[in-house]
Amino acid sequence: MTTHVRTANNGSSAKTARKSARGAGPSANGKGGKMKNKEFEGHLRELQGELVKLQLWVQHEGLRVVVVFEGRDAAGKGGVIKSITERVSPRVYRVVALPAPTEREKSELYMQRYVTHFPAAGEIVIFDRSWYNRAGVERVMGFCSDQEVERFLQLCPVFERVVVSSGIVLVKYWLDVSEEEQDRRFKSRINDPRKIWKLSPMDLEAHRRWYDYSRARDDMLLATDTQHAPWYVIDSNDKRRARLNCISHFLSLIPYQDVKRDRLHLPDRQKRHGYVEPERTYRRVPAVF
Repeated sequence: MTTHVRTANNGSSAKTARKSARGAGPSANGKGGKMKNKEFEGHLRELQGELVKLQLWVQHEGLRVVVVFEGRDAAGKGGVIKSITERVSPRVYRVVALPAPTEREKSELYMQRYVTHFPAAGEIVIFDRSWYNRAGVERVMGFCSDQEVERFLQLCPVFERVVVSSGIVLVKYWLDVSEEEQDRRFKSRINDPRKIWKLSPMDLEAHRRWYDYSRARDDMLLATDTQHAPWYVIDSNDKRRARLNCISHFLSLIPYQDVKRDRLHLPDRQKRHGYVEPERTYRRVPAVF
């Protein structure tokens, strides 16, 4: 994809994140081969530790953060989001993945159902797809008119300027995947009973309409890549490197510090004071494994 949009790099404001990021991408270590799982897990562990530090800082400072993930089907958005959220508090890092709008929601202001999920102080909200559905799937599949798409592309930068000027940190990521890699991932989903739920008739139609989505993406990035709310593009053909690069880049965008906490000590248990386990039979789960 040829575009002027910023490419997410793997720099970070935290020393640990920078150290981990050195081996996260092909350009960092000169290697383009598949990253071994042990190496990936080592980098991920360090970066997830930094995400916890960011969590504590966001709570301490009362920051409000919105992260938008967009991209083609099978680009790896879910895997990146899981890597970000699996070791942090779900009460701070909230994931929003909205279903198709109800009839009532269709009659609301278009942005209304997304704004209701925006963060309060001390929260990071991650949108697994977002208001950009209008510029992507809704446009390609004919769920809205050309006039509605044009109006969205005109007003979206204005809306995002209001969001940013209100003090919210807005980060937008586009995950880019090649035709060949998307083909491979779709075929993997078809043949894997653990992944078949990821495929729907809509996904298969999206696969067929590759170039319709390309045109929609190009128009969207051109209209909504602004100084106040830029897009960052991630090469997601290599899932492991994409996850590491995204987390490292995200950490670099929000200056944070260690929050001092009192040293924790595990207290002694209270005394039994005559307590006796009751004599009764419980329904226990069979030890099959």
